[in-house]
Amino acid sequence: MRRAVLVALVLVAGCSSPDGATTGPATSIVIGAGSEPENLNPVLGYAPDGAAKIFDGLVTRDASLALKPALAAELPTASADGLTWTAKLRKDITFSDGTPVTADDVVFTYRSVLDKKVNSTIASRFDALTEVNAVDASTVEFRLSYPYAPFAQQLALGIVPAAKLTGTDINSTPFNTTPVGTGPYTVESWRKGDRMVLKANEKYWGGAPAIKSVTVVFVPDDNARATRMAAGEFDGTVLPPKLAQTYRDRSGYKIVQNPSADYRGLGIPSELPLTSSPQVRRAINLGINRQAMIDAVLAGSGKPASTPISPYLKDWYDDGSAFGYNVAEAEKLLDEAGWRKGADGKRAKDGQPAKLPVLYPAPDVLRKELALATASDIAKLGIDAPVEATTFEIMLQRQKEAASVWGGGDPYDPDTAAYTLLHSRYAGQSGYVNMTLYKNSTVDSALDTARRSLDPAARKKAYDEFQTAYSADPAWAFLVFLDHTYVLRDKWNGQETQVEPHDHGLVHAVWWNLERWTPKS
Repeated sequence: MRRAVLVALVLVAGCSSPDGATTGPATSIVIGAGSEPENLNPVLGYAPDGAAKIFDGLVTRDASLALKPALAAELPTASADGLTWTAKLRKDITFSDGTPVTADDVVFTYRSVLDKKVNSTIASRFDALTEVNAVDASTVEFRLSYPYAPFAQQLALGIVPAAKLTGTDINSTPFNTTPVGTGPYTVESWRKGDRMVLKANEKYWGGAPAIKSVTVVFVPDDNARATRMAAGEFDGTVLPPKLAQTYRDRSGYKIVQNPSADYRGLGIPSELPLTSSPQVRRAINLGINRQAMIDAVLAGSGKPASTPISPYLKDWYDDGSAFGYNVAEAEKLLDEAGWRKGADGKRAKDGQPAKLPVLYPAPDVLRKELALATASDIAKLGIDAPVEATTFEIMLQRQKEAASVWGGGDPYDPDTAAYTLLHSRYAGQSGYVNMTLYKNSTVDSALDTARRSLDPAARKKAYDEFQTAYSADPAWAFLVFLDHTYVLRDKWNGQETQVEPHDHGLVHAVWWNLERWTPKS
């Protein structure tokens, strides 16, 4: 109640920020972002799925997510065996410093991602890629070690200028914060932990943007973004659904609700004695009331999740593998696994109490509420589920002993949504891959078959087999696919709905096509 009163008071205070500043004319925009990139170098993993604002890939996506040429003159083509892909570049494209884009820049970009000395966070996306060569100044050839069906989806990665990075340590080069790209915007300044200012690239090959200045303010705390948006400091921001609803019917603002393949899920440790049993992990899934979470926590803005493959991947999604809400079946499975209730209603096995800590990143209001709701449902099964606010680093450190509320997912291909998350080859690797240390040979086989098959029917069969095997032995309790909600000043035309991935800070999000927005007259 106190928070709601504070927001309401600020709303009526006008559009000045606490220091008296106001947002500017419609040729500029101030965005409140919930996350800040670590760097701006595509080689190191910045905006690997496109919409980078500063860079272009060989391909990009339209509002329907269909691939279309960007720096490529036409969509790249594959050989009959799927082992060779060829891309032809547009003519007369330059980087923002005026130097021409050639095949050598494309080759340098992809070779750098593969270079083990670089330690790129997206190298696993290119496991199949073995060689990248320039056939001539405008033709690039990619050679794969096996047919990789969704390879074209990976060609949205931004292209960097080889001349700027050759001979440098890519992990520490100044380029990572002051890059040169081909995109509709260039970086004017970046104060880490505070804000980034972009300015329009007036010579952009796709046409100069009408919005000339973009200021991105980094505010990870949801409540702080809501308050600063209400104070008139931002022209737009992303907010949890319940906070966004305070702008309903408010003059001069609009709420935008975009569908996404962005899941929130509870990663369940496979090596904890309690949850090492598939029966227990299934019981947890069956004991969670996902629809109640959507209604109460998301204000109706989302869909239930059971696997990382979202319903928006409609060609691959299997609703028969979804987990219903069935407390009686969950209780039965826990009993069968030997975790039985005592007189106090708490479960134990061989004298060991059933306990599953639930962790979430502290600044994230939405994950907090989902963690509390999930823990409440788990506790009703007789499992002690204390909720703890922490950091992503500690969530990774405690992956063997605690469950954590993670996020991820994309609407581009089931391989990128599921492979590194659930394949056993990534168990024990550092970073945000297979965080539950899950191992299932049937799941591995299905995922391998699906990524290597060029036949859509064979891929569909493999993904059906994957989802069936996974639902029998789940590694997570996937909870919901979010609808991303934004509040915007109603000053521009040109917004288009696009199903969004997990990443929705400056890239993707409601401003995925910001370079095509125009001020309202």
